[in-house]
Formats: sequence, structure tokens, C-alpha cells
Amino acid sequence: MRQLMFDAPGQYAWREVPDLEVSTPGQALVRPLVVACCDLDVAVSEGLLPMAPGHAVGHEGVAEVVAVGDDVTSVKVGDRVIVPFQINCGTCSACRRGVTGSCTSLPLMAMYGMAPIAGFDGGGFLADLVSVPYADAMLIPLPDGVDPVSVASLSDNIPDGWRTVGPYRSELAGLDPDERRVLVAGRRSIGLYAAAFAAAMGAHVDYVDTDPQRLAAAEKLGATVHDRPKPDRTWDPYPVTVHTTADPELLRATLRATWPDGVCTDTGLFVQPVEMPLLPMYTRGVRFVTGRVNARRVIPEILESITAGCDLAPAVDRTVAWENAADVWPTMTSKTVFSRA
Repeated sequence: MRQLMFDAPGQYAWREVPDLEVSTPGQALVRPLVVACCDLDVAVSEGLLPMAPGHAVGHEGVAEVVAVGDDVTSVKVGDRVIVPFQINCGTCSACRRGVTGSCTSLPLMAMYGMAPIAGFDGGGFLADLVSVPYADAMLIPLPDGVDPVSVASLSDNIPDGWRTVGPYRSELAGLDPDERRVLVAGRRSIGLYAAAFAAAMGAHVDYVDTDPQRLAAAEKLGATVHDRPKPDRTWDPYPVTVHTTADPELLRATLRATWPDGVCTDTGLFVQPVEMPLLPMYTRGVRFVTGRVNARRVIPEILESITAGCDLAPAVDRTVAWENAADVWPTMTSKTVFSRA
């Protein structure tokens, strides 16, 4: 079978690897149908996140089940499924309390498509087949009528956008209508998904970015857009703020824009230490939330929002033929979906 491999920043190639087989009763094999680039994939391709060569890529997508072990009961051959990017067993103490991204049956950060930082080589989604070792715990059937391309990032980036606003929807709903406001400092796709979910919850969303294409997408997703995310800009305070840019100055500006006892969620990866205004945050009671998403736990909740009418399609920049992945993957700057159709 073939899978797409990372050779160096900007260099990817299809490689032949041994065929996969079902070897345990709880395992399933799936054939990816659509695969999306994660925001982190773009950073690796651009050389912004150093990564050792020689690993399979891709960890967002919708797949078809092609084989299952004897103990698998939740899915059957032919089902279209969402495959969370984090690998989790479903039965350990961490999984039972919902922190599926920290499953104790596997190395911390076990996931697909990022073997050098995962501590576990699960392969990548840009492949003929993918092994899912804990099929009943991980696989989620794709509801009828949901376009696979628009939700190809349900494995990772869509849940990352959801967790910035989804946990606070009750807080927003309890406010006066003119106070239901969310500020999103955007970069790449996660901020777009956050804006879409906040708008679907009935909040007024201010989305700030410098990229015209993302600004246009955010507007289609229901946000009011601003093309000058300056760190020194003064915003009227928001009960919920979202920071996705990985820029320390913009993070501090976003924190300043969070109202007393409001919440600011950050999804960025900061390689270097970041100075935080802890005393002002303490004084104003600002809650700051960071950390990896637990994708498997929140995907069913997200699907409820999508089937209720939240359309995420504008966040997808383009759809590309599967066979062109080796050439197109190094050129990605925004949400790209690779399709076998």
C-alpha cells in the first residue's frame, strides 16, 4: 500500500509500505475518503515547526470501514466514519473521565500523522489504509446528509475551534442579547471554526485577521471582520475571547479585551516562553484556558450543531484530487481537502 511521507520542509513523496491487516479483535481498518490538512501540517510544511523526516502525514479525515475485528460492534464494513486524530482506548482512567487526548494505554500525545512528536507511529491518513486499534472507542459514524468535505477536519481542527466557545454557550445565552459577544483573533482555520460556532450560538462575533481570504470566509460564517489585528488596539470587553495566532503580543491584547470574570481560550503553540500579565488577569478574574483538545469526547456534540444547521463549508479553501497530494501538500497555506472522488 502507499502513503504520503514527509521528507523535508516542502518535500513530500508517496512511498510503498507493508499492507495492513486486522490483527486484534478490537481493531478496524479504514480507507480514507477525504483528508484535510491540519493547521499544524501547514506549519511543518513551511518549516516553522521542525520535524524529523520519514514519517507518514495526515490526521484529519473521513474514511470508509473496510475490515473489522471480531469484537467490534459499533461500526461495520461500508460505514463512513470520522477518525479522531488522537488514538485512545476508551477504557483507561483518562478515557473514562473524558480526556481522550491523554489515554494512559498509549504514549502521551499518541496520534496519527505526527510520529516524531507522538511517541507512537500510527501512520497517516494520506494512505490506502489506516489502522484504528480501538475501533469501538474511536470511530464515529458520519450522519447521513453531512458533506464529508466540509467536515473533513472533524478529526482535529474543528474540535479545536469548538472547545474555544462550546463550553461557554450557556454563559453566553444567559447574557443580555447585546452582551453576547465573542472576539476571535484568527490565523489559519481554527479561528474560522471558532467564529462559525460562536455565530451559530447567536453571539455577535468580531473576527480579526490580516489574510483577505480568511476574512472573506469568516464573513460567510457569520462574523463581522476586521483586517487590522493590532496589539495596541482597544476593544470593548468581551465575555469570551479566542486567540489562535501564536503571537504573544496579540495574545496579551486578547487578554486585555476579555471582560472581568470572562474567559480567554488560546489554541496556539508557543515554542518560546511567553510573558503573561498575571496580576491584571488575577485582579479582573480572567480565566485563561490552553492545552490540547480532547477530540473524541467533543465530536458527537459538534455533530449535533452541524446537523442543526451550522455550515462549516466556507472554512475550506479548496478541494484537490488525491493523486495530486505530493505536489499540493507543500504549497498549502489554508484549509485544503484531498478527495478520492
